[in-house]
Amino acid sequence: MNASVSSVEIPAELSVGRLGRGPHLAIAGASVALGTAVTVVLGGFAWGWALVLAAIAYVALVYAAARLVEDRRRAVDRLATAAVTMAFVIVMLPLVSVVWTMASKGIARFDTTFFSDTMRLTPEQLGAQRDGVAVGGARHAIFGTLIVTGLATAIAVPFGVFTAIYLVEYGRGRLARWITMLVDVMTGIPSIVAGLFAYALFVVFFGAGTRSGLAGAVALTVLMTPVVVRSAEEMLRLVPNELREAAYALGVPKWKTIVKVVLPTAIAGILTGITLAIARVVGETAPLLVTAGVAQDTNLNPFSGRMTTLPVFTYTTYKYPTQPIEASIDRAWAAALTLVVIVAIFFAISRILAAVLKPKGL
Repeated sequence: MNASVSSVEIPAELSVGRLGRGPHLAIAGASVALGTAVTVVLGGFAWGWALVLAAIAYVALVYAAARLVEDRRRAVDRLATAAVTMAFVIVMLPLVSVVWTMASKGIARFDTTFFSDTMRLTPEQLGAQRDGVAVGGARHAIFGTLIVTGLATAIAVPFGVFTAIYLVEYGRGRLARWITMLVDVMTGIPSIVAGLFAYALFVVFFGAGTRSGLAGAVALTVLMTPVVVRSAEEMLRLVPNELREAAYALGVPKWKTIVKVVLPTAIAGILTGITLAIARVVGETAPLLVTAGVAQDTNLNPFSGRMTTLPVFTYTTYKYPTQPIEASIDRAWAAALTLVVIVAIFFAISRILAAVLKPKGL
């Protein structure tokens, strides 16, 4: 038996060598050096071009090395893997760079003054310091962001989820097609158009020059609703029909099947979609400049008066800095970082709620 096993011929494609981790690291180092050298020779080092050239060189060198050591099938596999990996790296590096820039520039003003003060300052207070830090903060903008975004979420989520339920569970015929087309059109609406729509709507009822947090919330609702509809619709369609049929077989009414079976099964995906919709609108500036305006102090009443949000605060502080200019720029970076932290908190809360509300055994 041993003799028969030893006499079996091993195919050539199974006996070729393999490109290990060491050669991969060497190729990566050579690619980085090559990309850097080419950019220096062509007119000066630029890390963006160096990265692109290094990625191209890495893909080509990996394929060439794999063809020398391995067979053609594995070489093509290495080529595809290297191309996908380099595409991922090229996409991730700018994102990491943005986060690092915001964190490094914004952390300097992450202090109690920034979160406790507003920009309602007298001329004497401009440039003054408290505990070595320039006075003036973004408390009013933080409250404005939470109020406006909270109102938009309270309006958009019920409309969006109920519309998705209708399209998946009840929608048939012309009305469902018209609603689907309208949602698709709303998905591509520019944000400034949503702001102008909300402003025009409030002008009709309250007169020209109306600015309020509610108007800003309506503008964000126009942008947020189609995202909620689309994400909730896709999650509801992923619920197996067998679950619905099992409930119907037990005599459970359709509305109760949706509430007790369909929604709990899809709740994790729906919450993620809602969080993405919040992240989509929480950073909007143009529609809020038109509808909510700019305020220098805290306004907790969304039905009356101007209300500043963090994106608007960041824009106005950076575009129209006060003296000293360095303090204004630091406040702008800190506001941008605060906005990112708020979005991260929203995502964390949605994941926790999804884990808690998810039915057992799913």
